[in-house]
Amino acid sequence: MEHNIIPRMREELSLNVDEKTKASSSRFFKEEIRCYGVKSALVGRIAKNYYNEIKSEDKKEIFDLCEELFRSDYCEEAFIAADWAYLVRNDYSEDDFFTFEHWIEIYVNNWAKCDTLCNHAVGSFIEKFPAYVEKLKVWALSDNRWVRRAAAVTLILPARKGNFLNEVFEISDLLLKDGDDLVQKGYGWMLKEASKSHRQEVFEYVMNNKKEMPRTALRYAIEKMPPDLRARAMEKNWKK
Repeated sequence: MEHNIIPRMREELSLNVDEKTKASSSRFFKEEIRCYGVKSALVGRIAKNYYNEIKSEDKKEIFDLCEELFRSDYCEEAFIAADWAYLVRNDYSEDDFFTFEHWIEIYVNNWAKCDTLCNHAVGSFIEKFPAYVEKLKVWALSDNRWVRRAAAVTLILPARKGNFLNEVFEISDLLLKDGDDLVQKGYGWMLKEASKSHRQEVFEYVMNNKKEMPRTALRYAIEKMPPDLRARAMEKNWKK
């Protein structure tokens, strides 16, 4: 690939730093983060504009660019990489799973990078190759908190459509007592999305597991339910 797309894109990001955005960015993370401080809507436009230059390249070339962007550790560059990875979804092949797994294990180091990559690119991959949902159960057992969160947040959009309900519950079982609040929020969010199509099943799951389920996960899971169901789920003295 002859073009110098990444240096040009980095220059544009540098020229669009917003000090207020930069100052507020770190408030959303417990971890130290690297960011330019560019407003997210503008990062999205930059991602789309530069993708137009490379969309005729083959997937491997685009994934190589994504890897280079992830490697920088900048949040904005990770967003662009995740966006580009999603935009080639029509060309996904089964071995791309291992590329995504590698990116999560090596480059994902906060919830935003995890969710941006997994909600769209990895979620679309699982919809295209549903047998790979079994691999998410392996992720749920990882020592890496971001891989465990990825096991849940990859199913956010499929669960919202009403798909993979059994796997949603199986992954929730594996993560049920996880001590990491960001993992708890991840699987609680997955259950919340599943409840939009399967309210009764998710409510029963919550009621059956509420004694073991951390309060953080429970609150996320029931957030979109009617007030009466939320009140029942939150009762501390509920008995089966």
